[in-house]
Order: sequence, then structure tokens, then C-alpha cells
Amino acid sequence: MNWRRTLLILALLTPGLGVILLMIGWVTYVAIMQSFGFYSLTEEGSFSLEHWQKVLGSKAFSRSLSYSAYIATVSAIGSVVLAYPLAIWLRRPFKGSLALGAVLKAPLFVPGLVASFLFLNMINYHGIVNQALMWVGFTDQPIRMQNDRDAWGVVFLQIWKNMPFALLLLTGSVQAISDEVLDAARDLGAGTFARFRKIIAPLTVSAMQASLIIIFIGAAGDFAFQVTAGPTNVQSMAQYMVFLKDSFGRWHQAAAVGVSLMGLALLGSLLLAGAARLLLRSSKW
Repeated sequence: MNWRRTLLILALLTPGLGVILLMIGWVTYVAIMQSFGFYSLTEEGSFSLEHWQKVLGSKAFSRSLSYSAYIATVSAIGSVVLAYPLAIWLRRPFKGSLALGAVLKAPLFVPGLVASFLFLNMINYHGIVNQALMWVGFTDQPIRMQNDRDAWGVVFLQIWKNMPFALLLLTGSVQAISDEVLDAARDLGAGTFARFRKIIAPLTVSAMQASLIIIFIGAAGDFAFQVTAGPTNVQSMAQYMVFLKDSFGRWHQAAAVGVSLMGLALLGSLLLAGAARLLLRSSKW
């Protein structure tokens, strides 16, 4: 009976899931093959390692790779760290909790490009933030905060945009924890952090890992925040890929960057999720 049920489930999933897997597999296949010289748009394609050699030997590529990994890692960790206390706070309903939860999740409905332009309007040379700093006497003249070299603007936007998603996943997991379990831990002398470390975090590790993986992948491949609010001294992987394609017509090198970005998203997210589980299992945590 179990194999019949499995076949039935697969038959029901095939029309939707099969098309998705086919499209993802085809796009991935074309990108990999194009990075090796096939599917050329201007000439007859042939196998070549030249495109990978040029990309991997470029300093711009190594800087883009490390920069995208940095943005994705900080954004994923920052979003989860901020979402956890909010999820615990909203665990038990209170007056106004529904409205507060809706406000916190509002960034999910704001397109990334719109959010980045609104952010730039706030921090630009004559924006609201500079006007406020001058009004309180913090500075005598506006401070340049737009496109900062350390990419704090991009990190802020990524966390602002992705924290509600982490909150959405973590809230459901936190609410599933029984009150009796937490009350028993409190009666045994466990403090707030001890209850989080020993009970809440281990029981919600799956939601934590899902949040880290999805946010890391999205932040690593983001283009809208980078091109509008990102630093001018370094490009993200997505920017570098578009730059190669638009500026030089180097489609094969752009494909190599794209495949590298997929590898970064896959490997980085798995390492981050694995590190989170190892941290929870560590006796020093």
C-alpha cells in the first residue's frame, strides 16, 4: 500500500513540480554549457576552458565573489537574529499584536527597487536623515551616506526586506512550542536566554535553517539593491555578470559568473545552515 500511495503522490505532483524541475534543470544546463563555450549567440559554439580561465583569473571576479558572500552572510544572520526576539514576543497574542505583526511584515509587499529608491531619498545629501542630523546639531553640513564603501546601506535594505520573511517562518515554529515545556523550564530555574538556548532554538532549528538558506540565496543574487544603493568601488556577482554581458558582449564569461553565483548560493547556504545546527549542538553554546 505504501508504494501505491507514493506513486499516487508522485502522479499528483508531476504536472506542477515536474514542469518546475524541468525549467530549472534546463536553465542550469544551458548556463553551464554556455560557460564552456556552447550555445554561442554570435558564432558556432565549441568546448573551451578559456572563458572560465579569464573569469577565475580576474581580480574583479574574486572581489565580487567575496563581496556577495559577505552581503549574503551578514543579511541572513542579521535577519534571523532580529526575527527571533520578535517571534518570541509575538508568540502569545496581546492587544494590538495582529496589527503589529502586519506592520512588521509590510516590507514583504514592497518591491526591492522601490524600497531602495525610498531609502536613497532618506539618506541622500539633502535627505531626511541629513536634515535631522543638522537640525539636532550633530553636523554643520550634510554627510555623504549614499553608496557607502562598506555597503551598510545594502545590508540595511537586505535585513529590512528579509527580516519579515524570517519572522514569518520563525513565528509559526515558536508558537508550536507547548507552554508547559517553557513553564517547566522556568520552574527549574532556567532564565530567558537558557530557555532560548536549550528549548526554543533547538525546536525551531528547521525554520531557522530555512530562513538562512532562502535569505542567503536571495541576498547573494540580488541586483536591485546593489545597483541603486551599493558601493561604487565593487560590484556584486549579479552586477558583474550583467556588466560582462552589456559592456563587452561576453556572454560565455557572464555565464561562468552566473554558474559561480549558483555555486555560491548553494554552497554558502548549506554551510550557513550546517553551522547553525552545529552551533546548537555544541556544549559551549
